[in-house]
Amino acid sequence: MTPAARVQASISILDDILAGAPVEKALTGWARRSRYAGSKDRAAIRDHVFDALRCKRSFAARGGSETGRGLMIGAIRSSGNDLSQYFTGERYAPTPVTETEQDQTFRTEAEGLDIPEWLWPEFTASLGDEAKAAAKALQGRAPVHLRVNKSRANRAEVTQRLSDEGILTQPHPACDTALGVTSGVRKISQSQAYLEGLVELQDAASQAVVAALDLQPGMRVLDYCAGGGGKALALAAMAKNVQVFAHDVNPGRMKDLPARAKRAGADVTLLTSDMVAGQAPFDIVLVDAPCSGSGSWRRSPAGKWALTPERLANLTQTQAAIMRNVVALTADAGTLVYATCSMLAVENNAIVDTFLCEHPDWQAEFRKTWLVSHGADGFYSAHLTRI
Repeated sequence: MTPAARVQASISILDDILAGAPVEKALTGWARRSRYAGSKDRAAIRDHVFDALRCKRSFAARGGSETGRGLMIGAIRSSGNDLSQYFTGERYAPTPVTETEQDQTFRTEAEGLDIPEWLWPEFTASLGDEAKAAAKALQGRAPVHLRVNKSRANRAEVTQRLSDEGILTQPHPACDTALGVTSGVRKISQSQAYLEGLVELQDAASQAVVAALDLQPGMRVLDYCAGGGGKALALAAMAKNVQVFAHDVNPGRMKDLPARAKRAGADVTLLTSDMVAGQAPFDIVLVDAPCSGSGSWRRSPAGKWALTPERLANLTQTQAAIMRNVVALTADAGTLVYATCSMLAVENNAIVDTFLCEHPDWQAEFRKTWLVSHGADGFYSAHLTRI
C-alpha cells in the first residue's frame, strides 16, 4: 500500500470508530476485508488510528472536523508533512484538501492538550504544575516495558539474552525489575527470553506498585482485582514461599493467567467470588481498582473520550465499595493496598481519605503517585494498616 492509501484506510477505520465501533473490532474488521494489506501496512495503519485517537480534539481542530478525514488532515499537519503528498485524489488516496478544511486555532487549553473540557479542572487540580506535561505525554505513544522474572534470572542476564535476539533494552528507574525497550519491540513475543518466561510485558509503574510491597516468606497475598494477572505474576516472582491468590469479579478476565503462570514458573491460585472468604485472611490484599485509566490513556485512548462525569462518579462509588468489602479479608496485622492506573485525585487520595474516615482504626503508611510524564504509566498506590 502507498502512504496515501494507508491514510485513506485509516480514515475509513476512524469513521467506524467515531460511529461507535470498538477500536479493536474496527481494526480487525478492516484487516479481514483487506487481505492485500501486508503486516507493515497493518502496523502503520494501526499507528495512524491510535495517534488520531490520542489527539482527537487537537487533530479535529487542525483538520476542520471531527471525522476520520478531519483527524487525518490534522495528524499530517501536526507532523509537519505535506498534505498534498497524501490527499492527491489518485487511486486509493483521499481527495485533495479543500479551502474549508482549515487549520483552526485551539479554542481552549484543554483542546490543544487533548483532554475532555469537563475533565480539565479536575485534571489540573489533581496534577498541579505537572498537568500540562502529563497531558502532553498522553498525546504520544506509550513506551514498552518488560518485567524481569527474578525467580529465573537477574536483570543483567536478561538484558544480554534479549540483546542476543536483537531486542535492546535499558534499566528503568521505577524499580529493579523494569526494562525499557529501545529497539526490537515487535520481536518480543517470539523471543526465547519471553517464551521461556524470563520476561513479561508490564509497565514499569505497574511493576513498581508491587515492588513497593514488603513481601516476606510464608505470606498469603490476594490480588483482588486481578484482571489479566500481571501483578499476581509479579507478586509470585518477588519472594520465595509466598502464596499468591488471584480473584476477579469477572473470572473470564483471568482466562490466560494459568498459561502465563506456567510459562513464568509461577504458582498462582485462582479464586472465584464465592471462594475468597473461605481463604481469608490474607497478609496482603492488593486492590488494583477499576478506574478511569487516565494513567494508561496512551494505550487505550478511546477510554479518554468515553469517560463522562457520570461514569467517573460511578467509578468512585465502586472503588469505595470495594475497599469496604475487602477489610474483612485482611489479616489483623495485614496490609490493604489500594492502587489505580489513574492520576486523578478523586480516584486516589480522596478514596483513601474516605476509607480512613470510615475506619478510624486504620492508617495510611505509604502513598505514592507515578506520573505519566515521568516515563511510565500513571499509577497510584497506598498501603493501609490497622492501628
